[in-house]
Amino acid sequence: MEALLPIVVQVITGIIGGQAVGAAVQQAAMSQLPKILSGAIGGVAGGTILGTLLGGAGGDPAAGGALGGLLGDAVGGVGGGAILSAIVGIIMNSVSKR
Repeated sequence: MEALLPIVVQVITGIIGGQAVGAAVQQAAMSQLPKILSGAIGGVAGGTILGTLLGGAGGDPAAGGALGGLLGDAVGGVGGGAILSAIVGIIMNSVSKR
């Protein structure tokens, strides 16, 4: 269960980041399914990258504390979900204009 919690946090916060970008940026206008999928994938990627950079990969509570690990997962998830959703939205927008 301890290994699953960071992934769940990353997916949920990634979806939140993807939805926020979809609402804020008109170039990223796309339907709900691409926003959810790109947000979830970007959230896991962003959370993993941030966790690795902060040295918390492996989930060792002594390395940064459980709260610090979850906070890093949440921040990385939101950022990764927002970035990937924006990229996917821009690509979908440019393809649909052709």
